[in-house]
Amino acid sequence: MERRFSDMSQEELRQEIADLTEKAQKAEQFGMVNEFAVHERKIIMAKSYMINPRDFGPGELYEIEGDPENTFYIQYMNGVFAWGYRRNQAGVKVTEESEEALPISMLGQKIENK
Repeated sequence: MERRFSDMSQEELRQEIADLTEKAQKAEQFGMVNEFAVHERKIIMAKSYMINPRDFGPGELYEIEGDPENTFYIQYMNGVFAWGYRRNQAGVKVTEESEEALPISMLGQKIENK
């Protein structure tokens, strides 16, 4: 039975990320796109549990890994998820929903609010 990421130590998380990375590479090599995507999402979640959520807070703005056109404005935190919305380079909200959640490992460098 698989253990939850929240129950794993930092070393166990590192090993799990290494295992998932290997599985993702194999899935990519064999053209198994869906399986590759599942492993990639699990890696993102595992990495989130290696980051302290207290380092993030409401009112902060971050770059988004894999989305250089937008930034992410945090409205509130819930565990390893930052809830808020995406903003474009002009500072306009681009998220259609009132809010979305991103695992904190998807957040890049903090941007100083202007």
